[in-house]
Amino acid sequence: MLSLLRYKRKFPYLLQIMAQTRRSSSLPDEWPAKRARKAKRNNGTPHAKAKTGKYIDPVNSPWYVGAHVSVTGGVENAIMNAASIAADAFALFLKSPRKWTSPALTAQNIEDFKARMEEYHYEPRYVLPHGSYLINLGNPDPKKREKSYGCFVDDLHRCEQLGLEVYNFHVSAVRLRARITPVRGNINSSRCPGSSVGTGTTAESIALIAECLNRAHKTTTSVMTVLENMAGTGYVIGSQFSHLADIIAAVEDKSRVGVCLDTCHMFAAGYDIRTKKGWEDTVTKFDQQIGLSYLRAMHLNDSKTELASNRDRHETIGMGFIGLESFYHILTDPRVQGIPLILETPEPETYATEIEVLNALSTYTELDDKKKKALLTSIRKSVKRAGPPYRSNTRKRKGRKKPQQGEKKNDEDEEEYCDH
Repeated sequence: MLSLLRYKRKFPYLLQIMAQTRRSSSLPDEWPAKRARKAKRNNGTPHAKAKTGKYIDPVNSPWYVGAHVSVTGGVENAIMNAASIAADAFALFLKSPRKWTSPALTAQNIEDFKARMEEYHYEPRYVLPHGSYLINLGNPDPKKREKSYGCFVDDLHRCEQLGLEVYNFHVSAVRLRARITPVRGNINSSRCPGSSVGTGTTAESIALIAECLNRAHKTTTSVMTVLENMAGTGYVIGSQFSHLADIIAAVEDKSRVGVCLDTCHMFAAGYDIRTKKGWEDTVTKFDQQIGLSYLRAMHLNDSKTELASNRDRHETIGMGFIGLESFYHILTDPRVQGIPLILETPEPETYATEIEVLNALSTYTELDDKKKKALLTSIRKSVKRAGPPYRSNTRKRKGRKKPQQGEKKNDEDEEEYCDH
C-alpha cells in the first residue's frame, strides 16, 4: 500500500482507477468534497431550483436540453438523476436494452415515477424512452421479427403505464442483397444492432417495419413511435432520410410516428452539419424528404470518427470531428425548440457541464473565439475530473469467443448490438 501511495505522482490515475473498480476501501478518501457535492445533488432538491444553471434559467428556455440517465434501482430514479444534472429533458431505458425479457414494472415503480414527474416538474413530452438494442422490425426471418415485435410492444405498454407520450427506437438492421448507398463515402462492414440476420432488399425491410408499426399502433392507444436515423454501419436501414420517409409513408396513423435525429449518426452517414450552411442544407433536405412536423427529438452527440465514416461512435460535445460550432447552430435554431435534445455522450460524469455549455450556446448571438475557448476549457476540465475515459465498446464481453473464419455465428451473435 505504501508503494502505491509513493508512486501516486508517477501514476496519477492509479488510485482513481482502483476506486472506480471498487477496490479502494482501504485507501484514503482522496475526493471527499466531490462525493459530498454528489450526495447533495441527489438529495431530492426540487427540480425548479436544481435545474437553474450558471448560464441560463432553463425554466424560460425554449430548448429542452438533457441526457440519457441511469435507471439503476428502478425507473423512478431516472427523474432524480435528471434533476441532479440540471436537465430539462431526459431519456431512459424502460428495461434492460440487452435482454429480450425483463421483469414487469411494479405498481410501486409506476406510482413513484408519476409522483416524481410531478414533484420535479417534468412533462411527459420531454421524456424520451429508448428502445432495446436488439429490436429489428425489418428482419426478414418471421420468427426473429416476431420476437423483436414482442419486445417492442412490451416497451410501448410500459410507456403507457408510466404516462409517457413518445418512444424512440433504432429502425432496423438487415443483411441486404445489395448494400445501401451512403450519402457520401463507402459503407464499411462493421456490425450494428441486429445485423447479419437474413437476406432482403431495402424496400422489403421498410415494408416489414411499417407493418410492425401499424400492428403496434392498433395494439396500443397513444404512444408515438419515434424512428431514429442511423449511421449507415454495415447494412442498416435508416441512414438516409429517404428510408425514414418511406417508412412514414407506409404508416397508417401518421399522428403516431415521428423522427429523432442523432447528430453523430447524421455526420457518420455523410450529412455535413459542421457549418451554418451545412446545417441549413441538412434541415432543408429533412424538410423536403420527411417534413419538419415529424421532428420530435434529437440526440446531441459529437463524433469520434470523420464525416461519412458510417461508424456510430459518440464523443463528448466539442471534443470530436463535428465540433462545438455545429451545436451552436443547432441551439440557436428555433426549429428545434420545444422538443427533447438528449445527450448520449460517453462520459455521464460530464453531462452537467455539457448541459450548461449547450444552454450557454443558446443564449449567444454569436460564438466568438473567446467564448468558444472558455466553453471548451470547461468541457475539458470536466472530462479530466471524470478520470480515465469510460468507453463501453472497449470492454471485453465475458463468455463470448470471437468466431473463427468460416465458423457459423449463433443467434446471439447475429443479433448483436452496437455500443456508442
